[in-house]
Amino acid sequence: MYYFCRQICRLRIFIVSVRQVIKKKKMEYNELFARTELLIGREAMRSVATGRVILFGVGGVGSWCAEGLIRSGIMHLTLVDSDRVALPNINRQLPATTATIGELKVEVLRRRLLEINPHAQITIIPEIYSEYSSESFHLEQYDYIIDAIDSLAHKKHLLLTASRTEATVFSSMGAALKMDTRQIRVAEFWNVRGCKLAAALRRQMRKGEKPHKRIQCVYSEELLVNRGEEALDNADEQGSFRKARTNGTIVQVTAIFGFTLSGLVIEDIVKR
Repeated sequence: MYYFCRQICRLRIFIVSVRQVIKKKKMEYNELFARTELLIGREAMRSVATGRVILFGVGGVGSWCAEGLIRSGIMHLTLVDSDRVALPNINRQLPATTATIGELKVEVLRRRLLEINPHAQITIIPEIYSEYSSESFHLEQYDYIIDAIDSLAHKKHLLLTASRTEATVFSSMGAALKMDTRQIRVAEFWNVRGCKLAAALRRQMRKGEKPHKRIQCVYSEELLVNRGEEALDNADEQGSFRKARTNGTIVQVTAIFGFTLSGLVIEDIVKR
């Protein structure tokens, strides 16, 4: 009888402990994002927590976008990027430090984001998006698709493919050769002005398929020139595709591009 009673007591203690752990986890999420919930309300916060987002590119723009999403309470985030951290990334990319050289950017970023919110479900795909791999990403599963990739061909295909889904699509135009953060803007794709990347995309799309929905883009009309050509040899990042030209960039601009993208997602969720 004594043994039986002792086992019952242990079971009760275990159940109480489990309940405390569950309660603690729930409280941790509420506490982590209390200031966000204070601003947008509980119902919107629940929508933030259940929204599913996929982000293509976690470089100078995308890495800061990922940070903004997780710090805002996004719980379901997929990161797509095949590149590894290189020395020239350090001036503007969140995963890049002297300690992470050679590591996959998505792996470094996932570690950091899970330190911010250990309960987040962060999926990493260290692959290149292209017309040949597009179906493997199952874009129909997501509520939001964010484009922060550099390749013109891949970007064009992603925007066209994403626009055929029910997801809301946001895109970053070119963030290089810019310094004045006050010139960063948001506009619908066809209304973006002063951006060579957007202009090149529109030229190609006018000849064929066009996006099937509106796509809000982050851009800047500012266009500077490289003034330090002697640094060009050290600026090659050995990325997943060869750029026609390597241009200078600065973190103040790329980070605001990224944070603006994440803000567009949260704002859209709140409006719904």
